[in-house]
Amino acid sequence: MLPQEIIRRKRDGGTLSAAEIVEFVAGVTEGTVSEGQIAAFAMAVFLRGMRADETVALTLAMRDSGEVLDWSDLPGPAVDKHSTGGVGDNVSLMLAPILAACGAYVPMISGRGLGHTGGTLDKLEAIPGYGVTPGPDVLRRTVREAGCAIVGPSARLAPADGRIYAVRDTTATVESIPLITASILSKKLASGVRTLVLDVKTGSGAFMPSLDAAASLARTLVDVAKGAGIACSALLTGMDEPLARDAGNALEVRNAVRFLRGEHRDPRLEAVTLALAAEALRGGGLAGGLSEAEGAARQALDSGEAAERFARMVAALGGPSDLLERPEQHLAAAPVVRPVRAARAGVVAAIDTRALGLAVVELGGGRIRPGDPIDPAVGLERIAPIGTVVAEGDPICLVHARSEADANRAGSALLRAVTLSETGAATQTVLQRFG
Repeated sequence: MLPQEIIRRKRDGGTLSAAEIVEFVAGVTEGTVSEGQIAAFAMAVFLRGMRADETVALTLAMRDSGEVLDWSDLPGPAVDKHSTGGVGDNVSLMLAPILAACGAYVPMISGRGLGHTGGTLDKLEAIPGYGVTPGPDVLRRTVREAGCAIVGPSARLAPADGRIYAVRDTTATVESIPLITASILSKKLASGVRTLVLDVKTGSGAFMPSLDAAASLARTLVDVAKGAGIACSALLTGMDEPLARDAGNALEVRNAVRFLRGEHRDPRLEAVTLALAAEALRGGGLAGGLSEAEGAARQALDSGEAAERFARMVAALGGPSDLLERPEQHLAAAPVVRPVRAARAGVVAAIDTRALGLAVVELGGGRIRPGDPIDPAVGLERIAPIGTVVAEGDPICLVHARSEADANRAGSALLRAVTLSETGAATQTVLQRFG
């Protein structure tokens, strides 16, 4: 099967067989399919779409392009979660240890920041010594002993996805739902999990801001995951304001520590974390219903068991053993911390959440170019949620910056991003469930 003939068939609106898709992906993996052919294939899929069975076949072929982990020797279900990304979204840092405390095993394969959205691996690398690319023996030992390990993808997992994604990123074909679905699920399937819960974001800070497009992605992800043989459900959640009040790598780790210790839990962050935990526990057979599952997750938090699991994971992967007790001693702090004050009295009525994410990137907390270093200390703290009543001069955020000039730029961006009005109501968090 010549790659150009496979491209031609999809270009003309035809349906590809599983054998054709397997052949094409094998060529991608082996290097016999060129970057130009990958780009042409991606554009054909972008324009013509794929049927559900084609997307399942593409996902499985990409999964099988490398190593597939096996966790069948564990005494509990292997579960994972994926988020499409947002601002102030550090759910994974709490969710993985909550699930572990409830009897699940969580080999969570996470990613770095993309555009204005934060990345779980960048947050974890704010913890001194934490290794996001452990060897297979360390990964297995950590999952077995701590119950969870949040790490980066190995080059051995779904290598075809890495090559295809690199081409999509430079050919305006990222926003294809079949290609997004295959990219996300091939890595999750290769990680060996049997239960997956998805957090698909919509709103001003989401990768896919349109409600209809996000819902379509959620449905496709669930259908394809089930077609590939794993239990899966998805929540559509709102990203019209930051999920937590802190955005920035070390700041979000501190936020997670406070959350796990019960010192402070942002209401929207808590709602999404517990809802996802309930979906994963029910999907993994560890609870009979969502209410029972959410109760178990809350008990894992309130008892301190989830915090203990987090501490064990951090230490097992090279981080400090006393991070929970002394986060300030280990996490980087910015030299400049400045309040951003409201120019007038009012109610926070709307937030351009994407603009806040870009402000963190410009402070150095994200990447403008691939390979840029990350400054873990910078970011935004105590962002006033929608519905907050402020007087003139009240702080609506604290900027953590490397210099006064950086702080001033970020402060100006934040004032432009926040709309004050006479009224404003808190946004809805969990919008819809699929699966």
